Amino acid sequence: MAIYGYARVSTDGQTLEAQEAALRGAGGCTKVFSEKRSGASTDGRKALQRALATLQPGDVLVVTRLDRLARSTKDLLNTLDVIAKAGAGFRSLADVWADTTTPHGKLMLTVLGGLAEFERSLILARTSEGRERAKKRGVHMGRPKALNRDQQREAIARREAGEALTDIARTFGVSHTTIGRLLS
Repeated sequence: MAIYGYARVSTDGQTLEAQEAALRGAGGCTKVFSEKRSGASTDGRKALQRALATLQPGDVLVVTRLDRLARSTKDLLNTLDVIAKAGAGFRSLADVWADTTTPHGKLMLTVLGGLAEFERSLILARTSEGRERAKKRGVHMGRPKALNRDQQREAIARREAGEALTDIARTFGVSHTTIGRLLS
């Protein structure tokens, strides 16, 4: 079992030294992954990706504060899911409730995850209902048609007259499969 730390600052004017010292001291970290990078997204945060890839069952990832790991609940839950799938634990020094190595911390993060999942379900239901209402009003969903009705009729007539799919397609600037689908 190893204890790893993750430290992040978002601007060049900030330093990592205070976080690294706290992680090595109070956090008991043997290795600290550090970077100067915006926390807006986990994409491109190479030190975080290395830290997550290093985790083995029984290991613990420690941060000084939750905002060093994630900027949104969704981002936090996704990262915690990666940690859990590795069989590792998570701790935040400043946010003692966010400690998956204790039963209380697991409960808090489970509740938080349940609320986030509930919110995602509500959003999905609302967007589905809105999509259905739009379809009933005749709103076209998806990509716009490559050919308008007149072009479709002309393409079908030319094909029925024996013209090759590729020649028809070239005329309209579409692929031959677009013309082929018109005939189906």
